[in-house]
Amino acid sequence: MHPASPLPQSAPSADLDLDEEQAQQKRMTIWEHLEELRKRLIVSIASVFAGFVICWFLREPLFDIVQAPFLQFVEEGDRLSFISLTEPFLVYMKLAGLAALILTSPILITQLWLFISPGLYTKERRYALPFILFATLFFLAGCLFAYSYVFPFACRYFLQVGSKFKQEVRIDDYFSLFSKMILSVGVIFETPILAFFLARMGIINHHFLLAKLKYAILISFVVAAIITPTPDMVTQSLLAVPMIGLYAVSILIAWIFGKRYA
Repeated sequence: MHPASPLPQSAPSADLDLDEEQAQQKRMTIWEHLEELRKRLIVSIASVFAGFVICWFLREPLFDIVQAPFLQFVEEGDRLSFISLTEPFLVYMKLAGLAALILTSPILITQLWLFISPGLYTKERRYALPFILFATLFFLAGCLFAYSYVFPFACRYFLQVGSKFKQEVRIDDYFSLFSKMILSVGVIFETPILAFFLARMGIINHHFLLAKLKYAILISFVVAAIITPTPDMVTQSLLAVPMIGLYAVSILIAWIFGKRYA
């Protein structure tokens, strides 16, 4: 008698999941991706527009918040100035737009996730809620950090440098510097989120990030010098040190969530 042939073994469930995911990804054509992008853009633009309308009616109290870091370093009664008739209107428009971006950031981040999620594996789509939550928190934390620490230090420095001259700060120049610093620091604080996805895709790992640590420290100070247009090391360090800390968090994230190879 011939020995009984072994029963056929079923394919591992991981392979089945992979085949299913690959088949699902192949079903989306380039036009379907463009259609998905169009939908996400429509929702995002509509959300920002609604936020803009709300913030427009709150423009004066919002501007009181924006100019607070400046007013704390000048004499009582001093105010920002303008020389063009349309300058206050345009600044209010920009302010409403900036406030709308910050206000609707959870919606914008959600739309970003919904756009990229079809290209992810099923197990990676489970990170939807943590991604939206932490990406929003990191962005808002960056904006708050810039408003509370980085920008006030920049204001104090520039006012001290110009203390021998008549102070007449234009609202357009002031708001341009303010919005640049707020948004830049907010985006920089998203570094750990970017590291998470790059690590999950196998593009980077914690060994790579550790090897590039010295370059990351150098780049942090260079970026801080660009964002904070002050030559003093104190103001630059206020931004560079948190950036280095975020890089350290990124190393930890890459170590925990990085793709494992056999």
